[in-house]
Amino acid sequence: MQRYPMTPQGHAALEAELKTLKTVDRPRITASIAEAREHGDLKENAEYHAAREQQGFCEARIRDIEAKLSGAQVIDPAALPREGRVIFGVTVVIENLDTEEEKTYQIVGDDEADFKAGKISVNSPIARGLIGKSEGDEVRIETPSGVVEYEIMKVIYE
Repeated sequence: MQRYPMTPQGHAALEAELKTLKTVDRPRITASIAEAREHGDLKENAEYHAAREQQGFCEARIRDIEAKLSGAQVIDPAALPREGRVIFGVTVVIENLDTEEEKTYQIVGDDEADFKAGKISVNSPIARGLIGKSEGDEVRIETPSGVVEYEIMKVIYE
């Protein structure tokens, strides 16, 4: 069974999405299908076909979330020893040594990743390059735009 690392917040978000899909979206789609069936001929009924397509997407997402939650490995960084090392769930402040630009990222599971919000996947090149390193370390990370050197300025356990 595949394990899916996630933070407690990511786990709660997936559970909330699953609840919404099952209690709000699924009944709404079922009602749409029933209404579209009442319109008669199903072969040329665009509303019916659109509702059935929505139902397929909804059911697939429910199965996906249920599989991830059943294989979830919830890791709470606040409960881990604070050794100053970069590990899953921590927030890390890094400085690009060439541009002196500081960036702050939280290392999260794949489903939680949102680059614009400063959350990067544990499987991203930057996170893989930072994991296991400590405050003050300089790291060379292979990114899609080439090799970039960073210094780890701060590791925050939340």
